Amino acid sequence: MRTERNRGVMSEINVTPFVDVMLVLLIIFMVTAPLLQQGIDVNLPKAKGKELPPEERINIVIKRDGIIYMNDIPMSLPEVKQKLNAISKANPNIFLRADKDVPYGLVVEVMAEIKEAGIEKLGMITEPKINIDEK
Repeated sequence: MRTERNRGVMSEINVTPFVDVMLVLLIIFMVTAPLLQQGIDVNLPKAKGKELPPEERINIVIKRDGIIYMNDIPMSLPEVKQKLNAISKANPNIFLRADKDVPYGLVVEVMAEIKEAGIEKLGMITEPKINIDEK
């Protein structure tokens, strides 16, 4: 006795594998997202001023140990000078972040290289100064 079954085309979509893949992707993105927001840790001096709007800009960072970073890439001073000469035609906004313990001479030397490259717009980034009355 042989019974025949209806072997027609199944019109339902099995969403279980799709949900499994989406959950795995969600977990991967949740784990990797905080890692993408790393930056260079610099102890900035405090000063009064207003916050700058976020825009595309070139950041030069000088760490306490004298290492110079240009957009999170470590470089020597001659390499920074070469890059600045190459991009000076676009007249970009340069923002300088220097650790408060960096020797003043190194900061001035980097600023001189920026000006020598023909870049006139140089911003110094600091942390906001907190008044004792505001606490």
